[in-house]
Amino acid sequence: MSWYLSKIVYQIICGEGNHKPQFDEQLRLVEADDEATAFAKAQAMGEQEQEMFFNQQEKLVQWKFINVSELYKLSALIDGAELYSRVEEADNAGVYIELVHKKAAHIRSNITHRFLELF
Repeated sequence: MSWYLSKIVYQIICGEGNHKPQFDEQLRLVEADDEATAFAKAQAMGEQEQEMFFNQQEKLVQWKFINVSELYKLSALIDGAELYSRVEEADNAGVYIELVHKKAAHIRSNITHRFLELF
């Protein structure tokens, strides 16, 4: 068995879809005997995890599975190995950088909280 890194893509549609198109790209680990099996397994995950619900404004929100857009065989799990890279083009560099810092602070806060729960 080998490990594969797959990118599963969903389209997020709110209401009638009269908004800027949104897509969620999820990186998932898949264990399989070969590439074809890994691809089929990733597609099955994507299809099974499609979802529909109503948001706070009572609009229907759909997470519609599009497909598996990337699949990479991982030869080894090595500390610090790059698994994925994506270039983001932001409208405002300052806002994007602030968002990255806020996400990092949230992670740091949760780690500290979990550590304190041990005591």
